[in-house]
Amino acid sequence: MKLFPDGDKLFEVISRYDDLLTLEARADYEPGDTLALIVPFLILHNIAEADITRLATKATLTGGAADLIHQLQTGGWKTFCITTTYQQYAFHITQKLGIYAHNVACTPFHLDKLRITLSPAESQLFQQAEQEILTLHPPADDNRIKQSLDNFFRQKLLTTAIGRAIKEIKPVGGRRKVAALNRFAEAQNQPLDKWVVIGDSITDARMLKTVEAAGGLAIAFNANEYALPYATMSLASTFLSDLTEVLQAWQKGQRKGVETIVKMKEKTGGKGDRGYYHWLSGRKNIEEVIAIHKRIRRLVREEAGKLG
Repeated sequence: MKLFPDGDKLFEVISRYDDLLTLEARADYEPGDTLALIVPFLILHNIAEADITRLATKATLTGGAADLIHQLQTGGWKTFCITTTYQQYAFHITQKLGIYAHNVACTPFHLDKLRITLSPAESQLFQQAEQEILTLHPPADDNRIKQSLDNFFRQKLLTTAIGRAIKEIKPVGGRRKVAALNRFAEAQNQPLDKWVVIGDSITDARMLKTVEAAGGLAIAFNANEYALPYATMSLASTFLSDLTEVLQAWQKGQRKGVETIVKMKEKTGGKGDRGYYHWLSGRKNIEEVIAIHKRIRRLVREEAGKLG
């Protein structure tokens, strides 16, 4: 969205709208559907699939991610990626990490086909909507955001051909992440109590909750308040490879082994920007954990860190 003027501000308001619809538990809405909601504005500003791929080529990986994935794969693990991200971005990043395309679940996105169908009337409608949404930045008034964006996305947009096409875009978030996990689990003939999942935001909450309930290992990594309550354990760190010992403990002793090492590391405490472990299963008060994750999340994810 930052590829065009004020796109970042527009995205922040739409992202807050995404949070509001998710928290409202609207039946026809999944967290992460933001990726469908921003499409009219990508089309309006002539953003192409090639632009998304180009962004992926410039993207940096979280510290230690490539090393950890390599260690896991050479150590007999099977690695998968379940992401809300558009396919043009997801496939490029996972290729960098050596994760096979058939082990990736992401959002199919045919932006170029949609772009060429934009009519002058639709262009005018999208411009008007953009200006109205920008008046809601910074996103502080939830009632105004809800009223204004409901009016555009749930009424005006659906009267257009592009709007009806956008309705068919199904970002992989919420229940769709759980469905993707279940597909992988079936294909591997491995029940969910044998799985480790790592997530960080509102789109991962259901997946974390599902694996935790099944007796697997649900890890919240640099997570926000929407994901942390549903995880087995958490790690706040600038390096994903700090999970190495935890995953080794899982291989040897499953949940009990992980609980022992995490509680030991929790007593020691983190240092600087690394190594803040917490055992969350059964824990009631996580305010302190949220505060630590918020700080590290902003370091690792930069501007994206403040989004739901």
